[in-house]
Amino acid sequence: MGELGRMRVALFTDTYLPEINGVATSTNNLAKMLEKHGHDVLIVTTNPFNDRIEMTDNVLRLPGKEYVYGYRMTKFYSKEAMKYVEDFGPEIVHIQSDIGVGVFGSFVAAKFKIGAIYTYHTMIEDYTYYVTKGHFERAARNIVRLFYRGKSVLYDEIISPSEKSKDYLRFVGVDRTISVIPTGIELTRFSKENEDKGLTAQLKSRYGIAEDETVILSLGRIAEEKSIDVLIRGYAKFLKTHPSSKTKLVITGWGPAEDSLKLLAEELGLKKDVIFTGKVDQDKTQNFYHLGDIFVSASLSETQGLTFIEAMAAENLVLARFDDNLVGTIIDGVTGKFFFDEDDFAVKLEEMLGFSNEEKRKMKEAALKNLESYSLEKFYERVMEVYNRVRKKYW
Repeated sequence: MGELGRMRVALFTDTYLPEINGVATSTNNLAKMLEKHGHDVLIVTTNPFNDRIEMTDNVLRLPGKEYVYGYRMTKFYSKEAMKYVEDFGPEIVHIQSDIGVGVFGSFVAAKFKIGAIYTYHTMIEDYTYYVTKGHFERAARNIVRLFYRGKSVLYDEIISPSEKSKDYLRFVGVDRTISVIPTGIELTRFSKENEDKGLTAQLKSRYGIAEDETVILSLGRIAEEKSIDVLIRGYAKFLKTHPSSKTKLVITGWGPAEDSLKLLAEELGLKKDVIFTGKVDQDKTQNFYHLGDIFVSASLSETQGLTFIEAMAAENLVLARFDDNLVGTIIDGVTGKFFFDEDDFAVKLEEMLGFSNEEKRKMKEAALKNLESYSLEKFYERVMEVYNRVRKKYW
């Protein structure tokens, strides 16, 4: 083994770039920071391009079948893939997902008798309806809880991005060491200092947004659990009392709820007020944050909510539906505002649109100061503490 602090790390995730979601972003950011500090990294993930096992640079892609809007599930074990992993010689396995590639990662840790760490990224209970379609929902949630309780046996330590998600794991019976480590963000990428103002102007022209219109931005996966319908209904209520408001609600992303939300916007008479931009490449999302003025979200399914951090880094004001996971990330009335339902959304949106320039400046400055703990360097340092602690167990 190498010296403490320098090691070979295998990251196992069901989703990775070019896919756009929190898990893919978090895994990519971690891989970049590990490599920056001299560690060797192997990323084991699914193959969205074809049905072969492929190794490109440090990314090993395994074939799988799509099961939920773009997510793929692989076989739990592959002899061919195991040979690639063996050639890499991992000293730490860090698992980022629950099934498919995640299970394969557990097999790797057991085979090579090395430490296994798991990051709890996704509130799976909020996704059971994709399988149950509303039937036997309570039974499905109980199965999910038993599944997570079993992780106490599989992993040496667990990383949770927030206190709320840690509390959930404790509630279902997980008794391993759990470290709360917020996911790091490449803050400079989203900085207003790095905005391409010419591109922002082009985007406004493309989507028919006037220079004097305020852009209310929703960015992320467009799915039922994200509750984007709450934003659209709340925006409709706001426009009822402010019909001449110079605003546009811009919804950026893709997913299974897109068509139904477009229909909802049309039914509410908002066809000209709500803009759906469609899917955006992961390396271009900062351009849409720069397009935005107020970032909004009604999701209650986040374990941390990377989009809130990205939005604040881009100096968007943030209006978020209250959730325990966001306490600390958003300080109500200081770094952003919380709302509770669609009626409250309309009220709080009116308040934010009425902010003076000084009020906007203070909130943005407070948000940027609060983001210092989400830097990639701090993320790396905290993860390395876990890695070094776990690796010592296998010396």
